[in-house]
Amino acid sequence: MPKITQIFSKPKTIIGMIHIHALPGTPQYQNDISQIIDTALEEAKIYKQNGIDALMIENMHDVPYLKNDVGHEISSLMSIIAYKIKQETQLPLGIQILAGANQAALASALSSGADFIRAEGFVFGHLADEGYIDSNAASLLRYRKNIGADHIAIFTDIKKKHSSHALTADLDITEMAHAASFFLSDGVIVTGMHTGSTADIKEIKRVKTATKLPVLVGSGVTADNISEYLSYADAAIVGSYFKKDGYWANELDVNRIKKLIAVVNKLK
Repeated sequence: MPKITQIFSKPKTIIGMIHIHALPGTPQYQNDISQIIDTALEEAKIYKQNGIDALMIENMHDVPYLKNDVGHEISSLMSIIAYKIKQETQLPLGIQILAGANQAALASALSSGADFIRAEGFVFGHLADEGYIDSNAASLLRYRKNIGADHIAIFTDIKKKHSSHALTADLDITEMAHAASFFLSDGVIVTGMHTGSTADIKEIKRVKTATKLPVLVGSGVTADNISEYLSYADAAIVGSYFKKDGYWANELDVNRIKKLIAVVNKLK
């Protein structure tokens, strides 16, 4: 059975993104760990109260991002936050640690009881704003095996946002999806060019027909386009739209959450 069906009990899953406030050692850190934890936990509760199916945490406020190795001060606090959210909500939970810190995310997921991670650079290296992100499927899956975390799903970005793909310009996104499948990804994530930008519905449709892997939409989801996306995708990760004025760094807007969930509930 695919991991996605083991993790998500409902079809067409909506994953609410929690952008964790700046963590220790990062330029925007405000020296208040308790507040970071409390804010994340409050957002998790709001999401659950308003019908979100699953949650995900990401250290989005840690700009500018370190590449691959972020330090224990980041991964340890992400683990604590994830554990508290999982215990409080009992919802399926994912972790992404920017940028490209896939092994740290996997370790945090195992220690906190989370269910999946979002991995950058799984197949086909690319040039991101943090620098070159090399492909890492082999080392990541071996690490998952070594720490006894095979039950944790690894959903992988292909043709990732915030990146240049000039080196792989001769490859269609479906070829990247085939490679991710061959390298044992648990699902592929299709995005727009940057946070909050819409993913190309034609690309999502082509990826869905080209591979048996679950397909997740990773950016640009709104109440206006969710119906079209879920005609092909298995799940959607929603962050920016759920914030006031649709901007990722703002507070959650409950009315936006309710509006999108109402549309999804009609589909289900």
